Amino acid sequence: QVQLVESGGGLVQPGGSLRLSCAASGFTFSNAIMSWYRQAPGKERELVATIARDGTNTAYGDSVKGRFTISRDNAKNTVYLQMNSLKPDDTAAYYCQARGIAPAWRFEYWGQGTQVTVSS
Repeated sequence: QVQLVESGGGLVQPGGSLRLSCAASGFTFSNAIMSWYRQAPGKERELVATIARDGTNTAYGDSVKGRFTISRDNAKNTVYLQMNSLKPDDTAAYYCQARGIAPAWRFEYWGQGTQVTVSS
């Protein structure tokens, strides 16, 4: 069974930091491009960060550049999102996505999400 399980969300104060984790199972993790998305009530789903299969290339949404860092540990089948200098506008449900683009195995999986709330 394919599973993506996010963890690490919670309530933090503005300016604080939080580290999200996404534990993957049921597929070959090293074949997957991993991404974090977020969605707040009344807003469209937003790409937060993406990381290549081997971790050598990353990309970030404009709203989080310079504050968030995506990383992965293929030995642990886990992708991380380090969030610093958090703002109230970062409040959202954060979702982990696994995507495969190889012709022999195309897939797209989503986790259930973890809530991040930034408030004083």
